[in-house]
Amino acid sequence: MNKSTRIASIGILLIACLLSACMRQVAKAPTLETLVIFPPPPDTTRIQFLTHFSTSGDLEGKTGGFHRFLFGEEAPLNMIKPYGVTAHKDKVYICDTGLGGLVVLDLSSGDFEYFIPGGKGQLKLPINACVDERGYLFVADAKRQQIVVFDTERKYLHAFGEAEGFKPTDVEVHQGRIWVANVQDHAVYVYGTDDYKLIDRIPDLGAEEEGFIRQATNISIHNNTLYVSDFGDFNVKKFSLDGNYLGMVGGYGNEPGHFTRPKGIAVDREEKLFVVDAAFENVQLFNAGGELLMHFGGAYKGAGAMWLPAAVEISYDNLSFYEPYVDDSFILKYLIYVTNQYGPAKLNVYGFVEEKPTSL
Repeated sequence: MNKSTRIASIGILLIACLLSACMRQVAKAPTLETLVIFPPPPDTTRIQFLTHFSTSGDLEGKTGGFHRFLFGEEAPLNMIKPYGVTAHKDKVYICDTGLGGLVVLDLSSGDFEYFIPGGKGQLKLPINACVDERGYLFVADAKRQQIVVFDTERKYLHAFGEAEGFKPTDVEVHQGRIWVANVQDHAVYVYGTDDYKLIDRIPDLGAEEEGFIRQATNISIHNNTLYVSDFGDFNVKKFSLDGNYLGMVGGYGNEPGHFTRPKGIAVDREEKLFVVDAAFENVQLFNAGGELLMHFGGAYKGAGAMWLPAAVEISYDNLSFYEPYVDDSFILKYLIYVTNQYGPAKLNVYGFVEEKPTSL
């Protein structure tokens, strides 16, 4: 073998190593011993715990083994104290109050990134975030007392809020308006997406009126209904988008269907409501009529359990990324992300599943 042939062979070997290192490790479906499902047998399984993310090592991508081969080991990036979570296309954004920024998971490239903006975009206590149809990122910063907006390249665009009585704890963009949970003023504020000016305040109710919000901590919008997690009244309230009170789900108590510390909420396409309770350390699931269907999670004892959970997010994207984790007897319908502020599993990923038809 001559010198040029040896060089070519080495080059081919390096390319092969690079390609293999860039490929994400194939996930392994759980065994019968490791499968975590809710509710437990003999009830029909509705939710399967799939996996979790806590460090960059949990998400392998293009900076994998070959990068370490060339440049040596790198210290892993860690989630510190995650709170809010939102998913948009192939990315998952986690507000990390311990980091003072966001963790961004890119499921297509395998990148695990910190987003810690400086200058006018500097964050102090990012609680929740959302991404609109343009790809703009909106972050509710409770300590800065503003909503901070970044463009598709995550460059600072704008910040807005009110001079007094304003502490934003959640944000959603819907139908050309920005909806902000203001925990200090018993309401959800509505802003325009063009000028960021205040348009409305929901609800316009007194403290003794039905539907009055004590502490609006989290919001979700689905089918022209605004859902508000009322931490101070131990329930989730529902309003029309023009502010009419439609009813509530839950109430104070230690029994299933009640809440002690309700926080993050999400609604699926069938109007099932998911509610995080930080005290119960679980997520309760209700039908469109407000009836309890089930709960999942529970105080941390191992995989699939929770440790001071804060937020829940539903996503119908990237199912193929997680399908290798799904038990062969199930069909994955959508994803459920839940953040844990403590413990070894900072972002739990569950799948809402259906059982495959059995062949005769």
